[in-house]
Amino acid sequence: MGKLALIIKREYLAKVRNKSFVVMTFLSPVLMVGMVALIVYLTKVNDNEVHTIGVLNESHYFSTDFQGTENTVFVKYRDIDLETAKDSTLKMGFYGLLYIPDEPTLESVANRSFLYTKEAPGSAIVENLEHVFKDRLRFQRLQELGVSVADYERVDLDYEINTATFLGERNVKGVNEIKAIIGGGFGYLIMMFIIIYGGFVMRSVIEEKTSRIIEVIISSVKPFQLMLGKIIGTSLAGITQFAIWIISAGLLFSILILVFGIDPGGLGAGAAQAPGLVGNAATLASGESTMQLYANELFKIPWTMLIIFFVIYFILGYLIYSSIYAAIGAAVDNETDTQQFIFPIILPLMLAIYVGFFSVFNNPHGPIAVGFSLFPLTSPIVMLMRLPGGIGEGGVPIWEVVVSILLLLVTFMGIVWLAAKIYRVGILMYGKKPSYRDLLTWLKY
Repeated sequence: MGKLALIIKREYLAKVRNKSFVVMTFLSPVLMVGMVALIVYLTKVNDNEVHTIGVLNESHYFSTDFQGTENTVFVKYRDIDLETAKDSTLKMGFYGLLYIPDEPTLESVANRSFLYTKEAPGSAIVENLEHVFKDRLRFQRLQELGVSVADYERVDLDYEINTATFLGERNVKGVNEIKAIIGGGFGYLIMMFIIIYGGFVMRSVIEEKTSRIIEVIISSVKPFQLMLGKIIGTSLAGITQFAIWIISAGLLFSILILVFGIDPGGLGAGAAQAPGLVGNAATLASGESTMQLYANELFKIPWTMLIIFFVIYFILGYLIYSSIYAAIGAAVDNETDTQQFIFPIILPLMLAIYVGFFSVFNNPHGPIAVGFSLFPLTSPIVMLMRLPGGIGEGGVPIWEVVVSILLLLVTFMGIVWLAAKIYRVGILMYGKKPSYRDLLTWLKY
């Protein structure tokens, strides 16, 4: 046991003292926040671009329909033909020219109207112009059916249904999707950690094997102890890095609260409302801004439970996959030879991400989501996608969480046992590129 502790300490210190590890641990949160800020800034700059569109309206329709907005300016042409309008639009450097011909009916005018641009126009601009035509055509058709202007305005009113829980808390649109995205983010982190730190274990084994240091080490340490020490030591380094990221994220979250003016004292205030009839859900959130409502919902997510289970599933998932990585590292002489074995390892992780997103988004308690959250090779990712909804009533049943963890433990012990057999033989094999048949043969030793 003392030798195992020494190996764990050696592997842990080797990782955390590495310059690239230190730099990425503290630089990654800054880079991620900077990337998000850059995307937001570029999106804002792109949205602030003003498009000028010339309008040649030869009909007696749409005389007042095309009004300028913050991002679109309409310049109206009068008493010129289409070709002259096109030349003028090009010379002035306008975004495009909207041509509305003179036709006897509104339907024919709309069908023969064109938007001329140098290249394919943006979908947002086309949709805005189409919206004007659709409104006018709808209004005309309803008038032909005998609907008055007042009736049309009543018909055209938007409607959003009010939703609330039985306790009187107002629901916000898109919360379930936000929870699934948060869970997917945790699952994606697990996948990336497994791939990155599993690769660390594999490369460490290959380096020691090719330098023949491994022959000296196993003269005093059993191969199984060496493999387990590498796995646990690298796992602890990963947890250390993640803990630093969590602290950084907490500080950034505090900054966001100050920037967006969210009242921390109001978070969860909706939960304190007295139960009652949900007759008018709009009154349940009087005085609350939309931002505050979303903040309340995000605050209700069991973050502590999520982080705890993230650590649990990360450790168990990592132990399973890193055992396989260690066995592969022991079986080959260089990293190039690992390519034939890597894809079968990554495939379950990729499957968990894609199937998890589709199943959890549509039906988090459906058979596909439940099955993949119990299957050991995919459960660390898919279960994390389901957990933002909570555990127990309305969330993931307790028995599913318990069963998935037990299956991970049993699978870990089985895979470690198999990986140790490959590791024990492969660690001293040189000069031969192993095949899958060779690995099966080593399992029999």
